[in-house]
Amino acid sequence: MQTATVTQARLADFRLLEVSLPGRAPEPCGVILFDEATGRIGFRLRRDWDELTGNDDDLDVLEAIEDDLRAKAGEMGAAALLAQLEDTLSNAIRMSPPERVLLGHFNATLNRMYERHVPATVRRYDTHLPVWSVRAAAGGYGDRMTAELEDWIEVPAGVRVTTGMFAAHVVGRSMEPRIASGSLCLFREFGAGSRHGKLVLVEDLSEPESGERYTVKRYRSVKRASQDGEWEHTEIWMEPLNPEFERWPLTEDKPARVVAEFIAVLD
Repeated sequence: MQTATVTQARLADFRLLEVSLPGRAPEPCGVILFDEATGRIGFRLRRDWDELTGNDDDLDVLEAIEDDLRAKAGEMGAAALLAQLEDTLSNAIRMSPPERVLLGHFNATLNRMYERHVPATVRRYDTHLPVWSVRAAAGGYGDRMTAELEDWIEVPAGVRVTTGMFAAHVVGRSMEPRIASGSLCLFREFGAGSRHGKLVLVEDLSEPESGERYTVKRYRSVKRASQDGEWEHTEIWMEPLNPEFERWPLTEDKPARVVAEFIAVLD
């Protein structure tokens, strides 16, 4: 019998950052989330600073803010940093008083607050990636699949975006704890190279279109040397990370197709 996973929710402090530049009205530019119970702090700031200023000096300063906040939090601690920001922020960057918000998964809450309060410019395949249904992704997304495009999502700073990347929601508990059911995950079209040991989005071709046809599993292959010295697969397994679920082999009776490689959980 499978048991449900319960995430303990509590309250955390949320702060909105605004930027006020000459000749422009103040605009939301980022969010800060602080969990006092654990001392954890998170930052997320917009990446389209050039939409707000044409001054190269201002642009350099604004683009460095998020990294600077992370570095200072690591050096002095979250509570001390927030106290310092309340006293030292300039007129150009303003921080709202703390607001209490319900905290479940930390990164999911941080992303939700950012998306709710900060209007960033959608730059396709630059700062933003498409969110597809897994059916659209498996079917070969593109112009003919636009009806199943769900959204464009801004990816965190540091993610190197390419046109072969997309996001999709993963449903099911077989990859817990790394991937919780309902997580929005980042994938990349699979190119050349070994699949062994990698987490992959798979289309189970033995399942009907109306069934549970799409899943994420760890790809595990067993090889042996053939008589001519070449390596050949003897077994290929699709493995869950959750021990409550069983692995299954790729066979003629249960074929599957690897759609993409899992990169990270976004939300």
